[in-house]
Order: sequence, then structure tokens, then C-alpha cells
Amino acid sequence: MFDRRTILLVEDNEDDVFIMQTAWRKAEVPNPLQVVGDGEEAISYLKGDGDYGDRRKHPLPIVMFLDLNMPRKNGYEVLQWLRQQTGLKRIIVNILSASSRGEDVERAFDCGANVYLVKPSKIEALVEMLKTWRSLGRFSVFPSIE
Repeated sequence: MFDRRTILLVEDNEDDVFIMQTAWRKAEVPNPLQVVGDGEEAISYLKGDGDYGDRRKHPLPIVMFLDLNMPRKNGYEVLQWLRQQTGLKRIIVNILSASSRGEDVERAFDCGANVYLVKPSKIEALVEMLKTWRSLGRFSVFPSIE
């Protein structure tokens, strides 16, 4: 069941999106990966606004990989908004950031992050991280999301 659930990647850097999509395939993660380019677009996706209104094309994710430093709305703002939404607040949020600064980690968890992952600098390490993440996901139980 987990392998069929949608994952949302919120990332503004096109190169990082390409790298993540490549690593996703190399890690053989079967989950559909939806991508949005900033925090405002993430909120629109989660709300089902505009182009994201068709839940067959844009299903609610079971997990979100969220970058912190983005234009328009940053990852902290997305987290704060998400955790206030009754039907969405249980979505698992994995921060995926280049920053390992303590204050960024603390703030992310204060805003409601479930996991904080530092983006590996090499694609091989990202592939290994995704394989491990998938293994854990397959044995995890997730809350229901409306």
C-alpha cells in the first residue's frame, strides 16, 4: 500500500529537482513523486486550488519532502500553515535541506517537521538515503489524511 502513495517534493531549485528525480529512479522508489516549485505552490497543491483541484492527477501526499529556503513562502511558513489545517496536519514532513545549522534544525522541528534530512552532496549518497527511507516507509504506519 505504501508504494502506491504519492510523495510531494517542494523544491525551488530545478537542478535539485532533477537530481532528486534521478536518485528516485535509481533508488527504485515506486511511489509517484509530485513536484512543486515553492511554498505558495505547495499550499495550493495541498488545498487543491486551481490546477491542483483534480485529486486523481494531484492526490494528497502521504509524505512531503520540503526545502526550507524558497521564494514566496519558505519551508517554515509552509510547515506553520500545514500544522494548522485540520485535514492535512498529519502529513509527514521530511525537511530536505542543505543546511545543517542547529538553529535551522530547531526551528524546523518547532514548526512541526517530523524528520530533518541534510541533502547529500553526491547523488550516490542521495540514492542510499532514499533506499533507506523507502525501507522504513514500507514498515511504517501512517495517520489517515482527508
